[in-house]
Amino acid sequence: MALGRFSDPALLVMASLADGPKHGHAMMADIAQMSGTRLGPGTLYGAIARLEAQRLIEPLPPEDRRYPYRLTPEGKRVLRAKLNTLRQFTLAGLGKLEVS
Repeated sequence: MALGRFSDPALLVMASLADGPKHGHAMMADIAQMSGTRLGPGTLYGAIARLEAQRLIEPLPPEDRRYPYRLTPEGKRVLRAKLNTLRQFTLAGLGKLEVS
């Protein structure tokens, strides 16, 4: 049974950038490998625009025709907090499954 997508594109983009700058195509490939989720260009660049407007990521100078992005210090802080919250949620949910 397919349950649909349980991912937040912005969180996936931030997690992809956690190990260093990437351009859009590299992010799409990394996200697919990391999570099994394939983001389309519209979803990816919509998330990038929102994260950039929130100053959680920033563009770097273009490389050829590629436009890389990186996490800002605030983006790293926010990502760490979100991932810690997900960790706590995951542990609680798994604990509930053990009880049932």
